[in-house]
Amino acid sequence: MDGEEYTRVSRPTHWPDRDPLTIRAETTPERLALLEIETGSRWTCQELSEHVDVVAAELSERVAPSDSRTGRRRVGYLLEPGPEFVATLYAIWRLGWSAVGLHTGLAPGEFDSHVDAAELDAVVCESGTETLATTADCDTVAVESILEQADVDMDSPGSNPTVSHSEPATWNPDDTALILFTSGTTDEPKGVQLTFGNLLASATASAFRLGVDPDDRWLCCLPVSHMGGFAPAVRSVLYGTTLAVQREFSASATASALDAHEISQVSLVPTQLKRLLDAGWTPEASLRTVLLGGAPATRSLLERADDVGVPVYPTYGMTEAASQIATARPDVWRANPGTVGRPLVCTDVTILDGDSPVRPGEHGEIVVEGPTVTPGYLESAQTRESFSKHGFHTGDVGYRDEDGRLWVTGRLDEVLITGGELVCPIDVANVIVTHEAVDDAAVVGLPDEEWGQRVAALVVANEKRVGEGDLTLYCRDRLSSFKVPKQFVFTEEIPRTASGTVNREAARALFEMV
Repeated sequence: MDGEEYTRVSRPTHWPDRDPLTIRAETTPERLALLEIETGSRWTCQELSEHVDVVAAELSERVAPSDSRTGRRRVGYLLEPGPEFVATLYAIWRLGWSAVGLHTGLAPGEFDSHVDAAELDAVVCESGTETLATTADCDTVAVESILEQADVDMDSPGSNPTVSHSEPATWNPDDTALILFTSGTTDEPKGVQLTFGNLLASATASAFRLGVDPDDRWLCCLPVSHMGGFAPAVRSVLYGTTLAVQREFSASATASALDAHEISQVSLVPTQLKRLLDAGWTPEASLRTVLLGGAPATRSLLERADDVGVPVYPTYGMTEAASQIATARPDVWRANPGTVGRPLVCTDVTILDGDSPVRPGEHGEIVVEGPTVTPGYLESAQTRESFSKHGFHTGDVGYRDEDGRLWVTGRLDEVLITGGELVCPIDVANVIVTHEAVDDAAVVGLPDEEWGQRVAALVVANEKRVGEGDLTLYCRDRLSSFKVPKQFVFTEEIPRTASGTVNREAARALFEMV
């Protein structure tokens, strides 16, 4: 050094400190980053990053400075899974702003309440969601107008105009990168804040459990306003693998996409998997992971999928933990039916009875802690109600066995008390769906003058004939007498939230119509 003293300037100890696409484009610019199922269009990491630069430049011109307490602008996206969503998300992050997921199926009143709760500075929409977006009391930006103004053709990845590359924003692990609203079942949805560190920790832990191959292609066909649809957009870019986007799920189109594009991984909810199987779909050898979550998967569905070679990984997760909490590999759930496996690396799960941890095999509330867990909700009061020294209280009930495997048996607010006895609805529903004439079922508690609550079941029957008396006898042979439903109602479909959980209010409403 010719006698000169050298002083090393420390780099940030966390990685990455910029959006993952910026780093991926520098590292593997030629790798395939994005595949659109409907058009077959493909983008390399470099091409996608150039699209993001264009969108970021336009957004910076169109979104006014924030008046929020943090000074970080919050931009909602009202988009279907597609290239526009991916480009918008990374443009928001490249500018150092927080992204807020807004479900495209919200009613106007629900949409306005989410916009207000998140204190949005702008909403990015597309033609199909523009009518809803314009009801927001903030700036509205149509993604098509951004691309048209910048002369960008999303169907021709290599046709981008020359853009000036601004310096990407620097991120710290505790910066809020994302806000998603829980889908809710009976309660008002909550705005969950997720940090950059939460998202990266979740991607890392998932890779350890599921594995990563350089040629992986992950199909996203779930709403990107929910964690199951959103997570692949981070993970695929971080891993340097390919994200395949399909604007909406349908059994025929999704089955075709899985096979034709050699998809290796996909996230589904149980209803979607069932519809694929009902359509006669069987997987190609390229498919190695079906991450099945959003709602409990019945044993009969898992075994049916296993019989035709579907590599199902039942998972238990939630928005507040940035996706997966525990996931069972196929060999684990086959040997231990009903388990969702062990918690992911660095995720701590405690089972509490009140404030006290319980022994293996004992039921209690599932409490989660670790680097994937949200720092809290938008409303501080909701945060205080949900956290203790043990971590985040999920409201779910379950137990762990001697080997640490987790079983989820219901929710605290779902547990029924009928004649002084406790009933977990999921336990009853899981028995009903084993009947050969039943495709799906949900169990709820209804007010009852004699019993306090009576156990009632919604049932979706298949082409085989079955009646209420048949199901009563079937349940009596397999359940304690107090768990046997006192009422069965047949319906064409179980009402569920966008994430796949039973919508209990809507389910109870069906009984009122009988």
